[in-house]
Amino acid sequence: MNLRDRFKEWVKRRPRLYRIVSWMRKKRRRLTLMFVFTAHVVGALTSVKAIMETRTSQGAVAWTVSLNTVPYVAVPAYWVFGSSDFNGYITARRNHREELSKAWSDFDRKLRERDLIYDPDRLDPFVTERLAKLPATTGNDAELLIDGDATFQSIFEGIARAKDYVLVQFYIIRDDRVGKELRDVLVERSRAGVRCHLLYDEIGSRLPKAYVDSLTNAGIEVLPFNSTQGDANRFQINFRNHRKIVIVDGREAWVGGLNIGEEYKGLDPQFGYWRDTHMRVAGPVVQCVQVSFFEDWHWAAKAILKDLNWDPQPAPGGGKMGMLCLPSGPVDRLESCTLFFLHAINSAKKRLWIASPYFVPDEQFISALQLAALRGVDVRIIIPDKTDNPLVQLSAWSYMAELEKVKIKVYRYTKGFMHHKVMVVDDEYSTVGTANFDNRSFRLNFEITMGVADLEFTSKIAAMLEEDMSNSRIVSKSELDEKGFFYRLGVRAARLTAPVQ
Repeated sequence: MNLRDRFKEWVKRRPRLYRIVSWMRKKRRRLTLMFVFTAHVVGALTSVKAIMETRTSQGAVAWTVSLNTVPYVAVPAYWVFGSSDFNGYITARRNHREELSKAWSDFDRKLRERDLIYDPDRLDPFVTERLAKLPATTGNDAELLIDGDATFQSIFEGIARAKDYVLVQFYIIRDDRVGKELRDVLVERSRAGVRCHLLYDEIGSRLPKAYVDSLTNAGIEVLPFNSTQGDANRFQINFRNHRKIVIVDGREAWVGGLNIGEEYKGLDPQFGYWRDTHMRVAGPVVQCVQVSFFEDWHWAAKAILKDLNWDPQPAPGGGKMGMLCLPSGPVDRLESCTLFFLHAINSAKKRLWIASPYFVPDEQFISALQLAALRGVDVRIIIPDKTDNPLVQLSAWSYMAELEKVKIKVYRYTKGFMHHKVMVVDDEYSTVGTANFDNRSFRLNFEITMGVADLEFTSKIAAMLEEDMSNSRIVSKSELDEKGFFYRLGVRAARLTAPVQ
């Protein structure tokens, strides 16, 4: 007796179930029609929601077409991936503002008393605090950290120096050699009486219980960001906390592109050499980075982090760098990340160099890049030749014709996998952060970007990017034209999905 016959016999032995199955067989045609009709009605109603709430017209069109043509797939996909509103976080932010307001007013007063406010006009490419809602500060210092070895050494040594508290947040934390090294240094500090708080994104990280238990047993508070908490967010896995932050005693902070894992040290045979960039900062900008962690922790824990250091101090050694910290995400009143980078592009006068592993901009960014090139700005884009996302790689090819028209140079990094998110604007301005050049980072992810106004630091970033370009090849539309028809069709099809990638 085959499996189908066994199932029939099993059903027959259960009279109530047998009657239901028999009824469904008789009504199969009618039930199928009802299902199809209901699916298309729900798809049509959901498309109205998509039209009303999707932030971009391209995204609204993509969702509306799919919801009305293939609602059986598109409807559940929309309820998981389609929303651009992160419910609850804004309320949580409002609730903790009172707790933060006194400390923050003291912080702002001390900034002014100690002459640590940076001239907003000198940070014009970064739109200053009017967009970030955080002050632009001076008296800062920064250390450029190139690749995994330098970055992890700096972070772990910094944690080992902690006397009061350590705040750690990463999108990805792996239970491998690098993850265990982070665990060990945190456990050592916790047992020495230092308060340690670890926040990770539960979608990006798949931490085993044993790893988490080894931290909590040592007195370390460990939490997932928990983006799906609350009834309105229950099925939303579209929002990711993509930030990578370490803060020690409110005096030092680390921000950049690296997560915690062996691949970020170039130890993954699939990717080989891993090209990435982080930065260590000191000075009053550290408190601005701390605000970002404070808010994320409050969302995840539903509790306030007490007794943090909100006393701004100039960096040791008399640092003079102007800096702006821009935390951005789907809870912002405006599209902060979009406006930040768009204004930076529009402000460029001499050069604009952008390195991003995921280059899937929308039309307004392509227009801004074209206008910059027409103004005589030296525009260069560096993207990886090897990728961990084939859809993004296909999409990136689709922009070649538009960029080539205005002689924008596109470099494909060939030495390994390039993952850093860095930008140079003219001679004085640069950024290091977590935001990619795509719709997800601009509108859906929680990101953090450090804007720096300093000739010496920016020259180091520029030299680093020149080294990257020496390990890259310049590509053109002709290379795409030589590929087969189906590859070029895939490129155009991938471009259509850019708003929802």
